[in-house]
Amino acid sequence: MNPYYLGIDIGGTKCAVIAGTVKMEILKKASFPTETGKGPGHAINLLMKTASETTDALGPEQLKAIGISCGGPLDSIKGIVQSPPNLPGWNDIPIVDLFRDKFNVPVFLQNDANACALAEWKFGAGRGTRNMVFLTFGTGMGGGIIINSRLYSGTNDLAGEVGHIRLAEDGPRAYGKKGSFEAFCSGTGITLLARQIVSEKFALKQPVSFCNNPENIDKISAKDVADAAFSGDKTAIKILEISGEYLGKGLSILIDILNPQKIVIGSIYSRCRQFIEPACLEIIKQEALAPARDVCSIVPAALGEEVGDYASLSVAMVQNEE
Repeated sequence: MNPYYLGIDIGGTKCAVIAGTVKMEILKKASFPTETGKGPGHAINLLMKTASETTDALGPEQLKAIGISCGGPLDSIKGIVQSPPNLPGWNDIPIVDLFRDKFNVPVFLQNDANACALAEWKFGAGRGTRNMVFLTFGTGMGGGIIINSRLYSGTNDLAGEVGHIRLAEDGPRAYGKKGSFEAFCSGTGITLLARQIVSEKFALKQPVSFCNNPENIDKISAKDVADAAFSGDKTAIKILEISGEYLGKGLSILIDILNPQKIVIGSIYSRCRQFIEPACLEIIKQEALAPARDVCSIVPAALGEEVGDYASLSVAMVQNEE
């Protein structure tokens, strides 16, 4: 048997256990619904059982380390999950101790954005860089920061919470404030922005292809906007361009502060890049300090739908090597 790592991915919808080699070849994977209504004990017991079955099959003596990826807030030093909003009831769960006591190997914990940052830096679009920023651009807007080839998580694991940065005095409300980065550059934000703009369109009696009735405005989703944009709907394209403009504002701040070699952006940016990128780059050209801007590449994430698998494994591998 060859050495391997174990990744534990804990999400509000599903959990997964992934085994991978030192070269990140996936050996085994099993997933199941989190069923948050049954409390943390239910999911943790299933994770323990699945992890035990996996290590029994691959050889427990060859297990090098375990990495856990979970939504925050959490304490990565103490190894405690601290009441993530998508995991009701998970209050101060000593998840690292539980797995360390069971498997007797090093165990590491990171929030999901930091875990994805490690994965993209080690195996994806950020490979080969020393300084990199990863942005989720999914349902929300989170980030992970690599400085001098090390994850930077801040004083209490809140580095990278870029979605909270205010980019405008007004606008959709997300992450607790109007005009936040997340309010313009996330699935939630695009949804809110679209509903606002479509309401204005109906008031002017200007229909849009992705909402045929004012009563359906509250049903508009970010996916509806993306689908309509790819079908040529001018309003949908404009919504994504607005998102791109604010993305440019946010990235300009990050470029000026962190001076990264690459900013890697996932999910919606990767899928809708043709509509978002031109406006984004134009704003960066106007706003960011030129010498810092010129050495920074803005690129889509490379790991796609597999990023969750690589994320928890990367936590195990990278932090075990430090």
